[in-house]
Amino acid sequence: MTVLPVDFAKHVRKPDLGLPVEILSIASANPPLKVSQSDALANAALIYPQFASMHGLFSNTGIEHRYTCQPMSWYRQTHTWEERTDVFQKHALDLLEQVALEATARAGLALGDIDAFVTNTITGLAIPSLDALLMNRLPFSPNVERLPIFGLGCGGGVAGLARAARFAQGRPGRNVLFITVDLCSLCARPNDPSMAMFVAAALFGDGAAGVVLRTAANGASEGGNCNRPVVRAFGEHTWRNTRHIMGWDVKGDGFGVVLSPELPTLMRNNLGPVVKDFIGRSGMTLGDFKGFLLHPGGRKVLETAEEVLGIDRTLLAHSWGVLRDFGNMSSATALFILQRAMAAGDKGRHLLAAFGPGFSAYLVALDL
Repeated sequence: MTVLPVDFAKHVRKPDLGLPVEILSIASANPPLKVSQSDALANAALIYPQFASMHGLFSNTGIEHRYTCQPMSWYRQTHTWEERTDVFQKHALDLLEQVALEATARAGLALGDIDAFVTNTITGLAIPSLDALLMNRLPFSPNVERLPIFGLGCGGGVAGLARAARFAQGRPGRNVLFITVDLCSLCARPNDPSMAMFVAAALFGDGAAGVVLRTAANGASEGGNCNRPVVRAFGEHTWRNTRHIMGWDVKGDGFGVVLSPELPTLMRNNLGPVVKDFIGRSGMTLGDFKGFLLHPGGRKVLETAEEVLGIDRTLLAHSWGVLRDFGNMSSATALFILQRAMAAGDKGRHLLAAFGPGFSAYLVALDL
């Protein structure tokens, strides 16, 4: 299936090449309940006995364990929107508080030093938004600028990082915090007997991440000041007429998962041209990249990326490692991968990328 837009070349935009943005710190967090893939399969078999024989779907994901907010028995019960929302807000705020405190402290800052923060999620609702609720927990400045984001799905970690980087570019010398949380397990609906829900049970976990960004008042030097990672360019691409690929349907008791089996084909036919176009318009080549930090929507997504980009699996090692240890945590996953690359001492140019409803790709070129 080929879904490149009509007159593709006429519609491309140059990636943002404004002031380089330094990554001062990064943090991540998970809820305390660790679930092995075998236990997740056993639980899913109780909920969806019609699919119990398809145990290979769980064993072939590349996932060994994940983290969830609630005990396994919670997912075997039906829940109202009100019940889901109460649980979501409690756990989401706990995790966002943790990553906000850790990321800010690792940057050598106090919460009052944060000039703007961007908050992202797709797995639950809050009005006032999560950032406003967090203001009542943590001593941010009452004048801090806030931007809540909802709806970007698995791409929200990379897209949100780009939005926060734009904040930093527009206010050199100011400190910008980006925090994201997704509690995918809370979207389980045992009264939905679809294959998509069974697949989701095999892939998704819960997590949160935070990043502190700043553009130096005089612009970051090549390679970053104090040897910090630097965001160099960011961009995105949306394929038309692909809303059926991924997303949510709003049901009476929660979000209904939309997950099309066409996704691997879409990526196989279209990922390569979009990635190569992005890096080409940024003045780079594929050979400039020392590593690829791609969101592991699932095992097939990573295998397809290796194939279409012609890259060795070692260049995706951190993506495979996060998939193994945490599963797909939606938006937070890409930042877990970035954190792992930074902790490993990786250097050189890297491509951070994720994909979400729309269907859209979000890309960031950075130097570690």
